Amino acid sequence: MTIPTLENNRVKLTLLGMSNYKHLIEIAKEPNLVQYSPSKIDTPEALKDYVQTAVDNFYNKTAIPFIIFDKQTNLYAGCTRFGLINWHNKVLHIGWTWIGHQFQGTGLNKQVKYLMLKYVFETLKFDKVEFRADERNIRSRKAIENIGGTLEGILRKDTLMLDGFKRSTCCYGILKEEWGAIKKRVFE
Repeated sequence: MTIPTLENNRVKLTLLGMSNYKHLIEIAKEPNLVQYSPSKIDTPEALKDYVQTAVDNFYNKTAIPFIIFDKQTNLYAGCTRFGLINWHNKVLHIGWTWIGHQFQGTGLNKQVKYLMLKYVFETLKFDKVEFRADERNIRSRKAIENIGGTLEGILRKDTLMLDGFKRSTCCYGILKEEWGAIKKRVFE
């Protein structure tokens, strides 16, 4: 599997791994960064385990994890991932995204998603991208809708959270047939 570097004038996405994840330790400690995620990342050990899982999935060809570098501030901002990659059906998920509070609302995440969607539809030639978000996470849901994601359904009480809560997950999708119009309307 080729390892893409996705880059424009605002952001650079490179492979996240054991050699560079330490750039994210301080960001991962920020309060409420992943409050709607079933993942624990707020200690160096937990972050290392989180990244090791992503690396293992990369070697199993089911994920491509990225570290996000914000060229505007010259700082590492967080991470994101292509996951649950189904090469046969040409469907994957974009998610596992978290960026530091100082980068939120700056347009960085929109540029990240643009590069990822462009790569999926124009280079990999996949048929569909899926996004998942906790039903309670209105901010993430609106962000997915703002980049053209269509709500396809809600999986009720499907994911056990760290605090024992059983969340319901909103499932969104973008089809390759929709990408051209979304690219023009949302990103250009």
